[in-house]
Amino acid sequence: MKTVFNGIMKNKWTKLAALAIAALWSGPTVQAQAPHPERIYLSGTGIDNTKTWEFFCSGGQNSGKWKKIEVPCNWELQGFGEYTYGRWYTIKGERPSDETGIYRYKFESPATTPGERIKIFFDGVMTDTEVFINGKPAGEMHQGGFYRFSYDITDLLKPGKKNLLEVKIAKESANKSINAAERKADWWLYGGIYRPVWLEVVPAVHMRHFVLNADQHGKLQAAIEMEGDAKGYELSVSVRSLKDGKEMYTQGHKPTVSHQIKDSNKEQLMEGNWMNIQPWSTEDPNLYVARLELKDPEGKTVQSRETRIGFRTIEFFPQDGVYLNGTKLVVKGVNRHSFSVDGGRATSAAMSRQDALLVKEMNMNAVRSHYPPDEHFLDMCDSLGIVYMDELAGWQNGYDSKVGPKLVKEMIERDVNHPSIIIWSNGNEGGWNYNLDPLFAKYDKLQKRHMVHPWADFNDLDTHHYPTYLTGVARFTNGYKVFMPTEFMHAMYDQGGGAGLRDFWDRWCTNPMFAGGFIWVFCDEAPKRSDKGGILDSDKSNAPDGVVGPRREKEGSYYAIRAQWSPIQLKPLLITDHFDGSFLVTNEYTYTNLDKCRMTYKIRTCETPLKNAMESGKVIAEGHVQLPAIAPGETGKARFTLPASFREGDVLELEAFDKEGKSICNWTYPIRLAKQYFDHKMAQTPMTPEAVQPATATQTATSIELKSDRVTVTFDPATGMISRITSGGTEVPFKDGPVAVGMKMRYEPTLSYVRNSNEGAVYSAKYKGAADSIVWRLTDKGLLYMDAILLNRASGGGGFDDAFMDSKVFNLGLTFSYPEKNCSGMKWMGRGPYRVWKNRIPGTNYGVWHKEYNNTITGESFENLVYPEFKGYHANMYWATLESDTTPFTVYSRNDGIFFHVFTPEEPKGRVKDTMPKFPEGDISFLLDIPAICSFKPIEQQGPNSQPGNIRIKSGDEGLHLNLMFDFRQ
Repeated sequence: MKTVFNGIMKNKWTKLAALAIAALWSGPTVQAQAPHPERIYLSGTGIDNTKTWEFFCSGGQNSGKWKKIEVPCNWELQGFGEYTYGRWYTIKGERPSDETGIYRYKFESPATTPGERIKIFFDGVMTDTEVFINGKPAGEMHQGGFYRFSYDITDLLKPGKKNLLEVKIAKESANKSINAAERKADWWLYGGIYRPVWLEVVPAVHMRHFVLNADQHGKLQAAIEMEGDAKGYELSVSVRSLKDGKEMYTQGHKPTVSHQIKDSNKEQLMEGNWMNIQPWSTEDPNLYVARLELKDPEGKTVQSRETRIGFRTIEFFPQDGVYLNGTKLVVKGVNRHSFSVDGGRATSAAMSRQDALLVKEMNMNAVRSHYPPDEHFLDMCDSLGIVYMDELAGWQNGYDSKVGPKLVKEMIERDVNHPSIIIWSNGNEGGWNYNLDPLFAKYDKLQKRHMVHPWADFNDLDTHHYPTYLTGVARFTNGYKVFMPTEFMHAMYDQGGGAGLRDFWDRWCTNPMFAGGFIWVFCDEAPKRSDKGGILDSDKSNAPDGVVGPRREKEGSYYAIRAQWSPIQLKPLLITDHFDGSFLVTNEYTYTNLDKCRMTYKIRTCETPLKNAMESGKVIAEGHVQLPAIAPGETGKARFTLPASFREGDVLELEAFDKEGKSICNWTYPIRLAKQYFDHKMAQTPMTPEAVQPATATQTATSIELKSDRVTVTFDPATGMISRITSGGTEVPFKDGPVAVGMKMRYEPTLSYVRNSNEGAVYSAKYKGAADSIVWRLTDKGLLYMDAILLNRASGGGGFDDAFMDSKVFNLGLTFSYPEKNCSGMKWMGRGPYRVWKNRIPGTNYGVWHKEYNNTITGESFENLVYPEFKGYHANMYWATLESDTTPFTVYSRNDGIFFHVFTPEEPKGRVKDTMPKFPEGDISFLLDIPAICSFKPIEQQGPNSQPGNIRIKSGDEGLHLNLMFDFRQ
């Protein structure tokens, strides 16, 4: 994430943002979709490119009459039928919507030569599909909503005339196992044609299907299934580079490998070895184009097919792991649904590109979903170096042995040649049919990639879902199976997507059998409800599970994951007086040496509102960091020469770039800690001489008052709390504090006192219990200082402090009230721009940040989804200005590590249980510790940085300090 200074962070996804991300990955090999010149599209190609058909719906919206519909798109999103979420069965008496639909479209038959055949292809239809051409059935009903199927319709067409295509679709299948596998699930259920429909013209003798295996050494195998009598025909294979179009040669210095067909009833096997091949990997996704040609006995080319390939070798070794090109692979993955707000399951090549780029931006290298994705998403994975776990649908129930074998074949036949696919998956969480297991190797006949049952310990690979930090006795902790959780770090309402991720990762990586894992899930799934005025609906808590929003808005977890999964990791670094520009870095790439990457530094200033905060972010020095030439897994020292102006800056920013020049992560470090920064800035701040009266402190039976010319602060003598603040005659409603948070303290009025001094008017409030004292000092110029000593052993008595001996601490500090309605925004220096939790601070950076007030409810405010959220905890506050049209004020930190709590976020209305730990009472809090956010599992099952803190104060300790300065001056 780029550190942004003085920017209003709303972070809404726009077309411009999408274009900007696409520009980062421009290049000849990064195509949104591989070309398919053989296709004659009857529909559009995606939700951004549709064609209008006729449609009749049997029930729900717009039913009982013929109307227009766009194809491809799920019909609910076009205003037909009824919406159903797949967990309908958890609601007593509920039934899923079960309308049927009929599509009609007229088209001209393609021109053909004698003997040529015309086939129609459907890339995805939900769910039972009957196809008619000119009133006659094209073939048997197809069942299964996530798979490509086709029919030969040559004999049903009227050459040179308009032909009528009719498609009858039932959302609910006549096959009970399909409904159980696909439509009794934790996702939205849709109906209709949601992927493209096209025609292909093929010769009477043609290649029906081919399977390729291109290994890392340049060996290419092909298994080709023929249709028609191909005896005497010749097959040839050639390879060219996708990058520059250069033709590659075999080890025999030939451009092609040829094969004469002797028996067309048998599968044709070919192989050749190509020279000078660059292997495909997650960090070097080198692609080639394999061209297969079929020539008749006279030598005439009758058919050609091209497909993109990557030369790479996938291997799985029990008690070891998954290997890509002989190197052990640890996947950093995310689960993903095919989803768009406007199309349901209908997406587009541009959206696949967008999603794949976002995945890469998070420093991920793997994706999994609960069903075969769009073909163009796999194309993007091939282009960008994202490995894929391709899964047969079956959320928690499997297909039966009648329909299941057909669907396995359809899935693998479509996807088998993608280099990105490294593992097959048979269903999910119990949704597997063991009888289907052998079919994966049967249809993946050349590579026979490994196959898993997600969440099960099966086939030598333990895919345990949502493991705890200490998982698991006889499985991972002291087990001997390869470990790859196919779901972990559940991101519902942006809770745990990136929270504590590094704890889990560091521990799991200590085990040589760890193979990586997949976070749940990529995006919130909230379709536009055509039946509810166009609102976006995640079905309460069922589908707001993403690290990005439904329109791919970046949530806080997005940046947390990006930082924690960066392939370049920095060891803990603190800028001190003897910092010499050197620091330790670890190479977490799989293949890349760090000498192929680069890093830059920038020295920025961060001014205070007392001077000129608008100058913040100014770069006063910049340059390059020398990275060590270290291999993956090694740690070395990076260094840069400190510029002469280094100590004049406030923040050091480091940014790393991969070997292609793309930013992978940035880190920021304060050059001065908070007290040093405060003292330094105060010394630099010009104080124009003013004729002011000395501040005075007075005490009566009803009030304690600190008064200057510009600011008056009144305390309640019975409680020691602020009761009123006025500035320039205007009341500033910051009051009703300090109130203890996470501790007990009892005000002692008889021990407290006021006095006047040369440094201002002083009120010393004394306490028993957790606090020793809070000293308030109002200067002659109207600045209010607060110096609190908490948990000092000398403070106590009465057993108050005993509660803090090694006990759990969640929130700890002081809180005040300030009306939310008065606040219009916030500018602050510290970590930002996103709010934090104790276990989700990575991904935020030091700088001066600004955001306008918003009341975003994470994962629910879809009609006004403004990120970053305004409310919550903010880390490492240096200063913060609460903006207001009438009562603004600024607070400065004078000691380090203070968390700034700004109002309390609202809980989602659709939640099953509270999504956030309890916030302090009051509106504005200054805290020395805050709680962690849970990630599906209870906090006690998370890692060490998610656990509550503890405190032990011994005799002689200085205690904990909370020192602030307030500027209420108008």
